[in-house]
Amino acid sequence: MRSKTAALVGSGIALGSAAAVYHASGSKTSQVFGPSIYRGAKTRRTIALTFDDGPSDQTSDLIEYLDSQNVKATFFQCGLNVRRRAAIAGQVAAAGHQLGNHTYSHPLLPFKSPAVIDRECTMAQEVVSSVTGITPMVLRPPYGMRWYGMGKVQRKLSLLGVHWTVIGNDWMWPARRIIERVLRGASPGGIICLHDARGVQPKSDISQTLAAVRTLVPALKDQGYTFETVSELLAF
Repeated sequence: MRSKTAALVGSGIALGSAAAVYHASGSKTSQVFGPSIYRGAKTRRTIALTFDDGPSDQTSDLIEYLDSQNVKATFFQCGLNVRRRAAIAGQVAAAGHQLGNHTYSHPLLPFKSPAVIDRECTMAQEVVSSVTGITPMVLRPPYGMRWYGMGKVQRKLSLLGVHWTVIGNDWMWPARRIIERVLRGASPGGIICLHDARGVQPKSDISQTLAAVRTLVPALKDQGYTFETVSELLAF
């Protein structure tokens, strides 16, 4: 009986430890692995559109639409995709959007070594800077998951971690569901996470994301929101 009780206690401790590590790695409020924010001030009716993974071939269509609406967004770019599509990455920068670091090859960082995390973030920083002439000031790790060594890399590269208040699940949902989720989760000072590519796949179909954005932008404007980049939202 005593051994069974000890086993149960041990299992409970292990589960509790795993839950704590998961929270530290993935929670939008966690500061364990480096400084990170997930929203701006609630006092202004502003919101930030952010896009991960790009650029892709269809990023140009997204930029064209945002420009027609006079909306500036923040693009967390993968270094490998920037290298593949340098002209489109330059187009994003030239349109006045903020560029962020989203690692080089979009790995899941938990359980990676600090050296791998450093290499992924540093390579992305170097590629984005050399191709676009803009040095990112913000970082979003793939899947929003951080790990040991991230804080050191952030200090080295002067990057602030950025999570989100609502994510559209646009890599797997149709436009209708994306729109419903984002509008339900939108709030003053909020940060919306969408995707203008699908990881580092050579070809990405972001048609559902594009369709959702074309509805979300006017709908949020009708609700009185203005759009800002992450740096504008945080006033830095």
